[in-house]
Amino acid sequence: MQADFGTLAKTIASLTAGETDEVALMATVACEVHHADDRFDWTGFYRAVAPELLKIGPYQGGHGCLQIPFSRGVCGAAARTGEVQLVADVDAFPGHIACASSTRSELVLPVWNAAGALIGVFDIDSDQPDAFTQEDAEQLAVILRQVFSRN
Repeated sequence: MQADFGTLAKTIASLTAGETDEVALMATVACEVHHADDRFDWTGFYRAVAPELLKIGPYQGGHGCLQIPFSRGVCGAAARTGEVQLVADVDAFPGHIACASSTRSELVLPVWNAAGALIGVFDIDSDQPDAFTQEDAEQLAVILRQVFSRN
């Protein structure tokens, strides 16, 4: 099963309407996205909690790394550059942090609030190589903007 992003966006919009708490929003998005697609093995947020530091936020799947500096890994690269990271083979990514040995590919999107501040990154791991497409990245970016840029 692959995500129907139109339906997913509507479901998330409905579930998060009126909510302003970032952690509650992150928990809802992580849950809904995780269960929308069989490719998604780990789905969650790392929150920007201090200069150059991400800490784990709400997620679905096995355990994640508790903290990630902006200087390391795919999540760190997304936070540091403000750019989506679409990684077909994590073993080929310089400085990849293996939070789970099963991860083969990864998609990480920076998450901004309405004021334009980075509040974290949204990380999706897959146990399949080359699991993600540019279309996945674009559709998820729309959902994240819809949820987090209204606060």
